[in-house]
This record gives sequence, C-alpha cells and structure tokens, in this order.
Amino acid sequence: MDVNYIVPKQFKATAERLGTQVAMRHKEYGLWQEVTWGEYYAAAEKLASGLLELGVQKGDFVGVIGENCPTWLYIDMASQMIGATTVGIYTTNAWEQVAYVVKHAECKVLFAENEEQVDKWLRFREDSPFLQAVVYWEGKGLQNLQENQLLSWKQIIKKGQDKLEVNRPTINSISNEIQEDDTAILVYTSGTTGNPKGAMLTHKNLLWAAHTLASIDDANMLKPDEEIMSFLPLCHIFERTFSVYVHLVVGYKINFVESIDTLPQNLREIHPSIGYAVPRIWEKYYSRIYIQMQDADWLNRQAYAWALKTADKYQGALSAGKTPSPWLRLRHFIAQRGIFYYLKERLGMEKMRYAFSGAAPISPDILKFYQKIGLTLVEGYGMTETSALISFSTIQDFKHGTVGKAIPGAEVKLGEDGEILTRHGGVFKGYYKNPEATEAALQEGWMHTGDIGEIDEEGYLRIVDRKKDLIITAGGKNIAPQYIENKLKFSPYINDAIVIGDKRKYLSAIIVLDEDNINKYAQDHKIQYSTYADLAENEAIQKLIDGEINKVNKTLAKVQNIRKYRMLNKRLYQEDGEMTPTMKVKRKYINEAYGELIESMY
Repeated sequence: MDVNYIVPKQFKATAERLGTQVAMRHKEYGLWQEVTWGEYYAAAEKLASGLLELGVQKGDFVGVIGENCPTWLYIDMASQMIGATTVGIYTTNAWEQVAYVVKHAECKVLFAENEEQVDKWLRFREDSPFLQAVVYWEGKGLQNLQENQLLSWKQIIKKGQDKLEVNRPTINSISNEIQEDDTAILVYTSGTTGNPKGAMLTHKNLLWAAHTLASIDDANMLKPDEEIMSFLPLCHIFERTFSVYVHLVVGYKINFVESIDTLPQNLREIHPSIGYAVPRIWEKYYSRIYIQMQDADWLNRQAYAWALKTADKYQGALSAGKTPSPWLRLRHFIAQRGIFYYLKERLGMEKMRYAFSGAAPISPDILKFYQKIGLTLVEGYGMTETSALISFSTIQDFKHGTVGKAIPGAEVKLGEDGEILTRHGGVFKGYYKNPEATEAALQEGWMHTGDIGEIDEEGYLRIVDRKKDLIITAGGKNIAPQYIENKLKFSPYINDAIVIGDKRKYLSAIIVLDEDNINKYAQDHKIQYSTYADLAENEAIQKLIDGEINKVNKTLAKVQNIRKYRMLNKRLYQEDGEMTPTMKVKRKYINEAYGELIESMY
C-alpha cells in the first residue's frame, strides 16, 4: 500500500474508510457526545468553504487559540484542506505573546475560543494589519460585542454551508495540488529565552512521523480500537502528533477531557488503553497514590507494602537476568491481580496497554514505580523540530534511564561534544523568517538538538542534559542538573527543584513544595498554617525536606550533593514567566528572578 504524505488526502481517505465509526468524543452538559469520521470530515469541509469565503488562500496562515476540543481539529483540518498553514497558540499566553505570534506569522484569520481569548486580540487589534477576521466558538459574553472583524462560529459555518457546492471543487483541487514539502503547521517553540521561533513542519514531516509511530512493534503498538485521552495543549507537537496525525493514520478514538482539573474524573470515565503525558502528570499520579496509601486503613497499607516489596523482588530478579522462582511468580501474580489491578482501576488506568512519557526527562524511579504496579511506562525522545520523534521505547524493548533506540528510518549520532544529532523524514524545513537560526540548527541535513547524550553498546540513547544547562563547578566538575532534579522530584513533597552551581564551589537548590501533599502532611502532624508561604517557612516542614534531600544525597557522588537549599514561598507559574506551557522550568529566568535568594546560599 502506498504511503500518503499529504494531510488532506490522508484525512479524506480515513474518513471515507471509517465513515460511521466514532472518531472522537467530548463532553457537553455532563454527557459524552460522539463525533463520527463522516461528521468530522463534513464539519471540516464546511469550515474550509467558510475560510475560502473569508478570502483565505493557499499559503496563508490561520491562527487558533483554544482548549482541546473537536472544533480545534476542525480548524486544523479545514485550514490544511485549502493549503493554508495552521498556527496553534497556547491559551495561557499573555496578550503580548499572542500578538507576537499573530503578527510574526501574518495570520489572516484568528480562531479564538471564548471571551478571554477574544479580549487578548482586542488589546492589539490596531496593530495586526494582516488579520482580516477573528472567529469565536464559545459565545458567552460576546453576543453584544460589535466589531467588524469579529464573527461567531455559526456565522462562518453558515457562510461555508451556503457556498459548499460551489466551493467543494476548489477545496478538492487545492488538496490535490498540495506538495509534500508544503508547510502544514507552524509550531512556535516555548523557548526559555527571547521570542519563540516558528518551526515549519511539512505535510510529509507530520505524516512520516505518524506512519513511523504506527509501524512500531510490528504495527501492534497503536491499534484502531484504542481509546486515547487528549489533554495536553494541542499547539504542542507531542499532543498534536497523537490527537491529530497518528489519529488520521490509525483511526482510534480520541476523548477530549473537560479541563486539566477534571483529568482524574475523565480518566475514570474513559479507562483509556493508551496513556501519554509529560513527566509532571506521571509524577502527580505517583504522588496521589503515595498519599492515598498513607490514608488507607492498616490492612490495606500492609497489603500494599507487601505487594510493592514483592514486585520489587520480582523486577529485581528480571533485571539481574534471573528467572523468578515459582513461589515468587505466584506472589507477584497475587500482588498484580489482587492489589495493583484494583488500585489502577480506581485511577482509570487498568486497561492501559502502553504508557508513554515525553517532552521532558523523567526520573527512572518514577518509571520503576509504575512498572512495579503493572503499568510499563516508557520514554521517548523528540522535539518540535523533529515532528516529536527521535527515539522510542516499547514494552518489549526498553531500558530504564534511557529514551529508547532510534525510531525506524532515523539516523542518530553524537557530535564531538556529545550533542545529539539526527536526520530523518520528520526533520523540519526550518524556522519561519529566521534563516540564521535555521542554519544553526540544520547543518548538512543533520538536526542539532542542543541536548547532550550517550549511546550505549546496545543502541539505547540516554539524555544527559541540555547543552546550555550543564553546570561546571568552580572545581571544574561537569554536572548534569536534570539528573539530580529528577531524583529530588521523586519525593512526594517536592514539586520542583532547580539545581544551582555553575562556577560555584558546591551545589545548592531552590525547592518548590508539592502543595497538596505538604498540606496533607501539615494536617496529619497538626502543623498550624494559613498560607503556602507559612508552610515554606515552617521549621517542621524544613526538617521534612532536609530528610528528603539527605535521602537523595546518599544516592549521589559527593560532588553532586546538594549542600544548601532554599524553599520558595510560592508555586511556579507560566503567567509569571517561570515555566513553559509544557510545565518545564525556565532556568535562566529563575536564576535572574531569585538572584538574591541564590546568593544567600553562598
């Protein structure tokens, strides 16, 4: 079978093949509503007709800012059906950041979900010369707003419906004219410094990556009957890959969560067969299990401790290349079926065949914990510029502490300084309007990732750290802070850790407490407090964190030990410029914003 590398053609072929089958679900008035593949295509086609009526042409840019929902996918597909490029924007971006992306991409149309997002446009409407229309799809608070450029979803769909018969041949003609190397989407990287760069990903990039993922494990990793949940931002390449492009290739069901706050409830309702998330989500669930088991009655606590100890012995035997004894195998079976199965069922994870972590490094301790409870959580590695893929792990082929082996069809090697370099069909064609950055990233066809790595004799890739984040102490020792930070974050009481030490005599750390678990600890130990700041300054909490850091220090080389630390009296927020939309800490900003606090440790 010929592989299709044009998104609208793949979309049409899948919609025709799966017509009445369910493509996605979303919640409306508390009930799950289904959208078939036929309905998905029909909605996108009407919208594509409406975009033509607004004057959008092949090569134009269409912005979208909104939470994950079917409408987001209709916009993505409709834009590409007429040869336009979709530009996703994070809902958490401030209006200045939205303005930068809209103006830099020269968006002709901007889809803004609701009043909150429309208000951002109103702040820069006089300074967006290329923008011809803004379309909202949640009308609350906007019905009486009179703006010439502002349209409702119903209005653009009506325009499209009224002219659909006239525009359909044009839509089909444009779809057939699209080339594999045409830019399908523009993804603005959530960089930690300066303005974001717009990575141009082509139709071939996206579908090459989708077909490659679908082929892993002899095409058994992702199947048409999978249930998958969509909750990470769709403008991020990690979520976009699974919710849009692999979805088009494999044809499984996407379930849109109501919000990130309802994720636990929605997880229990859907019981997905595939789980994927950034490390912060997996860390939160580990922490939730830890606290729940502390709250359990004596019998359940003992049963859980026995099961965990049994699983630890079982996995230890396997890791050592030994065959577990019949008695150990029996105990392990009882632990999995009699205890861990019901634990996972309460979380909504009991049907998960595969679970992936990506977009940032995760602690091997977290991976090992999930394996003990019968959920094999594995890592992959990629970046926006490589269509989310460089290396991947499978249940049959993984090694903790690594991000797997190079994906099929990819070349991966290390530069002279240990930087990871790759080339494959998913590598982007460059940064929009930024030839200097493109030239620096792409050299002789090789993508320079900016990550330092190691490749072992079996071909497994291990990420050491970001090249720019490596610490060189005053004594000349090279330290990878992420490794230490991930060990610290394994503590259920530590939400974030930022290791400091470049050109210093020793390492220190800024610690951000896990608010939920610290609150629980304070209540259980009758510690009086009014605010989060009170807890961060409490002597008993400091002793608790002392103990957590000492545990980690015992597992590290002396030069890696955290000698001093300070607890922040607040959480880190993206709105404050402290984190990226994918929940990664902006290290440079932290060093600048908390300079005095850092100096107090030296």
